[in-house]
Amino acid sequence: MTDISQKILNFIDLHKGEENKKSVIENITSAVSFRGSNIWILACAIIIASVGLNVNSTAVIIGAMLISPLMGPIVGAGFGLGMYDFELLKKSIKNLIIATLVSLITSTIYFYASPFKEAQSELLARTSPNIYDILIAFFGGLVGVIAVTRVEKGNPIPGVAIATALMPPLCTAGYSLALGNYIYFLGAMYLYTINCVFICIATFVIVKYLKYPIAKQLDLKHEKRVKYGISVLTLLLILPSIYFAFQLYDQKSYNSKVEVFLQDQFHNKDYPIIYKKIRYNADPKKIELAFLSKKFTDAEIAHLNKKLGDYELPNTKLIIRQDTVNLRKDILNQINSNQSVVDKKDVIINNLQNQLSQIQFDKKQISNEAKILFPTVTSLTIGNYTSESNANKPKIIPIVLFQSKKNIDAQTQIKMKLWLKERLAKDSIEVYQQN
Repeated sequence: MTDISQKILNFIDLHKGEENKKSVIENITSAVSFRGSNIWILACAIIIASVGLNVNSTAVIIGAMLISPLMGPIVGAGFGLGMYDFELLKKSIKNLIIATLVSLITSTIYFYASPFKEAQSELLARTSPNIYDILIAFFGGLVGVIAVTRVEKGNPIPGVAIATALMPPLCTAGYSLALGNYIYFLGAMYLYTINCVFICIATFVIVKYLKYPIAKQLDLKHEKRVKYGISVLTLLLILPSIYFAFQLYDQKSYNSKVEVFLQDQFHNKDYPIIYKKIRYNADPKKIELAFLSKKFTDAEIAHLNKKLGDYELPNTKLIIRQDTVNLRKDILNQINSNQSVVDKKDVIINNLQNQLSQIQFDKKQISNEAKILFPTVTSLTIGNYTSESNANKPKIIPIVLFQSKKNIDAQTQIKMKLWLKERLAKDSIEVYQQN
């Protein structure tokens, strides 16, 4: 049994294939500095990443991450912590601050000058970190520092640069500053900080495991003071990181339970939800919902609130919005700030498809008529949307979603819309083709 254990340990031993420690330290120290060419490379990479976020191009964003030199000072800080090298740590932090400021200034100028101000999905995805971002940063950092300490570097480092994604959050923060949106700015900087901290911690772990030499100080008293200071700093990094990880895990778990509750109580009963907002940080936590046509009594809402306990959702209040005048504004705000689908038409389709309730006219008959008049149409569904009229009174607008064997041209869609307006006897109607 001992022989087997020894063979397994030898098989996974990181000391095999390790480069000379002195050479690694020299390479890390030289990569920390942000002077001359590194500053220009960083600024260009930031512009490229900003353009990618602006036009929603994943390929361009990946290209920017591959040429970014941001990993250098973060890995250098991890080595400084692990070796009690205060000078390397101080130099790394100083250069990381310089790199961060250069990135923020460059991206802010770009987005301020850019005529395209709409927040695309690639950009919005960097405003709300979750537990997976912590895992990616930590294990990406592990891969990066292991590769740095090998004789043969291999090809993990480009993958680490892509996976840990330091550039996009900084560009998003610059976008937020340019538009004055400080909620997005805080979310993006939170994600950037998480990435930096967990890459640094992963580097610290590997440096300690590989037993890199502790930096010699001028005298024993100074050496003890440096060790004490860096130990405290390490704790200050690790303890909040544990809190961040737990908080994000708890929020992910909470949202999953909310989705189960919504599925059981509403989706399975064909109650289409057109507005949803989860206020996790409120006290009590709040789930705000609005429905396409279903109206709930006070007794039903009270009963649903009691049901929250069955789904392990304590300290949570369910609020069902049924005031159509104010609700319309909230729905439009949600559409404008939706993080997964930026295009307004797509948001409406995703909220309404497969969730439309029965209304007063014969939908089946109209669907059959549509298939005769427009042969490529395979299905047609109709629902209601409550809007405000000019007199601030609720107005019912039919929304029609149809599927077709091929894309219908604009002229045919106009004909369909005119026919439906006449058929439904409505002066206003919305028609969308589902992909």
